[in-house]
Amino acid sequence: MVERIATCRCGQLQAVCQGEPVRISVCHCLNCQKRSGSAFAVQARFPQQRVRIVGQYNAWSVTGDSGSTATFRFCPTCGSTVFYSSDALPDLIAVAVGAFADPTFPPPTVSGFEARRHPWVVVAGEGVEHFD
Repeated sequence: MVERIATCRCGQLQAVCQGEPVRISVCHCLNCQKRSGSAFAVQARFPQQRVRIVGQYNAWSVTGDSGSTATFRFCPTCGSTVFYSSDALPDLIAVAVGAFADPTFPPPTVSGFEARRHPWVVVAGEGVEHFD
């Protein structure tokens, strides 16, 4: 079984993920834009029993555009968000794809909140589902 390790920038916080993610998505909502500091965020969701967290983290919760509450976990030293959970998907942990620092990571299959997508951003790929 494949194991992938996502880390914060200083390496203190890790999410050790077993197996393939059940979903990889791009989100264009304004909260994700602010969280990532980019025009979108990319996350991979894993069943929580296949994710082991190593290190310390702080948590912050916010209610998003969908109406669900997400709790973000980030390194108290460098501030990098490594993973989060949502009350809408309580059995899954979303891990920031960039935290894996792996250009061979599988591509997204879902692109959501596209009504807020910057017009110069294109999420391409065979079979990608697009939602407003």
